[in-house]
Amino acid sequence: MRDPSYDILFQPVKIGPVTAPNRFYQVPHCTGMGHRYPKSEAHLRGIKAEGGWGVVSTQETEIHPTSDITPANEARLWDDTDIAALHLVTEAVHAHDSLAAIQLAHNGLHTANRYSRCIPLAPSSAPVGSDDPVQARAMDKADIREFRRWHVDAARRAKSAGFDIIYVYAGHDMTLLQHFLLQRHNHRSDEYGGSFRNRLRLFQEVIADTKDAVGDTCAVAVRLAVDELLGAEGIRCDIEAREIIEALAEEPDLWDVNLSDWSNDSQTSRFAKEGYQEAYTGFVKSVTTKPVVGVGRYTSPDTMVRLIKKGHLDLIGAARPSIADPFLPKKIEEGRLDEIRECIGCNICVSGDNTCVPMRCTQNPTIGEEWRRGWHPEIMTQKAPPKDVLVVGGGPAGLEAATSLIRGGSNVVLAEAGNHWGGRVTRESQLPGLSEWARVRDWRLGQLKQASNAELYLESPLTASEVMEYGFPHVVLATGSYWRADGVGRTHRRPLAFLDNNCVLTPDDVMAGKLDTDRSTGPIVIFDDDRFYMGSVLAELAVATSRKVVLVTPSPVVAPWSDHTLEQSRIQKRMIDLNVEIIPSSRLENLVNGRLTIECVYSSRSHEIECATLITVTSRLPNDTLWTELQEHRDHWPEAGIQSVERIGDCLAPGLIASAVHSGHKFARELLGGGTEIVRREDVNVQGL
Repeated sequence: MRDPSYDILFQPVKIGPVTAPNRFYQVPHCTGMGHRYPKSEAHLRGIKAEGGWGVVSTQETEIHPTSDITPANEARLWDDTDIAALHLVTEAVHAHDSLAAIQLAHNGLHTANRYSRCIPLAPSSAPVGSDDPVQARAMDKADIREFRRWHVDAARRAKSAGFDIIYVYAGHDMTLLQHFLLQRHNHRSDEYGGSFRNRLRLFQEVIADTKDAVGDTCAVAVRLAVDELLGAEGIRCDIEAREIIEALAEEPDLWDVNLSDWSNDSQTSRFAKEGYQEAYTGFVKSVTTKPVVGVGRYTSPDTMVRLIKKGHLDLIGAARPSIADPFLPKKIEEGRLDEIRECIGCNICVSGDNTCVPMRCTQNPTIGEEWRRGWHPEIMTQKAPPKDVLVVGGGPAGLEAATSLIRGGSNVVLAEAGNHWGGRVTRESQLPGLSEWARVRDWRLGQLKQASNAELYLESPLTASEVMEYGFPHVVLATGSYWRADGVGRTHRRPLAFLDNNCVLTPDDVMAGKLDTDRSTGPIVIFDDDRFYMGSVLAELAVATSRKVVLVTPSPVVAPWSDHTLEQSRIQKRMIDLNVEIIPSSRLENLVNGRLTIECVYSSRSHEIECATLITVTSRLPNDTLWTELQEHRDHWPEAGIQSVERIGDCLAPGLIASAVHSGHKFARELLGGGTEIVRREDVNVQGL
């Protein structure tokens, strides 16, 4: 039974001609599926509705070939042939009595139209926002009339597809409507440029057009960036955004407000905590009577109630929390707060869209697998008889495997060699900015400790003979991995003989506290060939020693893969702010008597720098000794009662924490299902073969 103090979250909210059944609103977010994988898209959104989200939105939906954002997998409403795919979404959402919302978008100069090859459109002639050697042309009056018609046509198609809420989108510096609002993009001198009123004109016209076209049965929502964190160069919440909302206060049926660009709106937990947008969106309710939805990576129902009661928001918006736990509303409603999988703010979900593949999540391994593998986030189906399973290793893969197995009815013994649970999650969550990553451990450990069919043992290293002696029918090894100390990685494919272990540390060494006991006083050099978060996080830790810190990387910038998680610019700025010396495009050549020789990856020119301590962040090797030993005794498995031995997570192949969790979950599903799962595909036209 739910706490009565949360009743307010389950009140219906009227949005124009429709009514949301509660205050939980899954705002538009990308999935990496879109028009290419419509069944996968529909099943993902349907699960959100089943989980209690009163409103479930699609990602941005391209309204015309001049807004082609290929290779990204977004939705499309270019013409009537796109209606059927989106109807799958509304059917899935309506099946659980939730409202379906669609975010119509024209990307303007944000996109190069790589597939359609149409010339991009913009308020004024300008290069497109990507690195493509393409320029957008300035729209004339006829283009503006055509754009308004395209938007109306798309709205009508959206209504035909069954959507209840239709967006007019001006946010994230991605949309033509926002480009008209912004002086840095709009240099026009006609009635659509210059003054605030003129720059607002097209936005106001499109809202009115959409209301006239579909407003009889569909609510019309506006998604607006209220601050771009650019100062006078962009929209500011206390000036331009207030003026826009005051001017249009009662025209839409709903205001969906956030920060722009996307990297500001979806900041990771390393750089922003829950509720970080409140200072920017708090004014909106004071200037409109219409419902307001906003986001802030909210996972706490107490925070949600506070926002409603203080008049900050009418609906609690969520993208990432609804990915980490699609059943978050149901769990609050049913008083199951300890079962909520809280978002850790790592943005691995975002990386899926940015790499143009179906999304994944560190906390929720079933996201993106709802149709493809038939995975449900709350249901583990036991098709085969219950199993007795020994899980060796209590890191993210082992914890997930054990948690999933017990939910499916199997009996599990979980043995961890160390004195703490969580493996790399526990170690990494103690690094600067990564504390919320511990939620990966805490949720799974919480479920296991409450289960009668799970036995947990710390400080329990196992040998192959002990595993054989115990005779569990099924053994899964989740023994993790360790960082290499020999320099081997993407750049150096062979061990570097000149690395001296007396002055070389790995990330494992640093996380074990060896940097704290290092008595050297000279510079700490970090060689980052991993290219994600670890190198820069260790640099932050090294700065705390008050020694000079140098970050050397073969890449042109710091942590290039973090661009996919929207962090790269923040990481680079933090390194600069901390006075970390950055030496890009360089590899290691030699290390002698505290002098490190580095070589340019392009020119092979080299120079020396002082180096008292070298931290190599290169690659990892699996801890697979137990696996190797068990393989040597494979012929004796049957007499020991062992039917299977499998490796999962980093023990199988080092990767992301999200990959380890997915690996553990996949193992459990296959064991419970009695065999390898069939992965369905949408990208093959079987009838045409």
